[in-house]
Amino acid sequence: MNSVEPIRVLLVDDDPLVRAGLSFMLGGALDIEIVGQAGDGSEVPALVAETRPDVVLMDIRMPDVDGLAATEALRARSDAPEVIVLTTFHADEQVLRALRAGAAGFVLKDTAPADIVEAVRRVASGAPVLSPTVTRQLITRATGPDPQQDRRARARERLAELADREREVAVAVGRGAANAEIAAELYMSVATVKAHVSRILAKLGLNNRVQIALLTHDAGLLDD
Repeated sequence: MNSVEPIRVLLVDDDPLVRAGLSFMLGGALDIEIVGQAGDGSEVPALVAETRPDVVLMDIRMPDVDGLAATEALRARSDAPEVIVLTTFHADEQVLRALRAGAAGFVLKDTAPADIVEAVRRVASGAPVLSPTVTRQLITRATGPDPQQDRRARARERLAELADREREVAVAVGRGAANAEIAAELYMSVATVKAHVSRILAKLGLNNRVQIALLTHDAGLLDD
């Protein structure tokens, strides 16, 4: 008998057919349990309190409270579940805002079922759901030319709190490198890389690696 607790998932989408499809996809995985469904972001706080999910699959566009507002409210909680944004676009501006608010990544609604299941598993284990290629695409779209200078100055002020080695790790995370790749590049163990990442998140008040990537981009550290 498997004693490992299943990953508890809450589905949030205003289209009942999408929810039904996701429930069918995820329900077939033995290590995933659908604990609730919502048709609007306004229903999320009460359902999260009731069902205590590990991961929330969150649609962006909903009629009353959209996924962005719901994600911001969720990630402000001390016991926040992880959030995966559901979208039809690779680099939609609202997806970028959700990532800044603390979402762990996104999946396209036409993603293959096996990949959606794997995305839930990755996020539940603490890994973001963004490939290096998609990360670069997103952070390139993250800012327009006008506010970029102010944002760069603020980002550099925040990164100045890091020690030199932490800064090197942050830049590597920003490039989309995995822990093992960072360890090889910077001649340190994977455990040390993980410790540096944890300290970076704590020092800068960030939620995940995606936010580290966005911050290093804002600071102009990935321009080269």
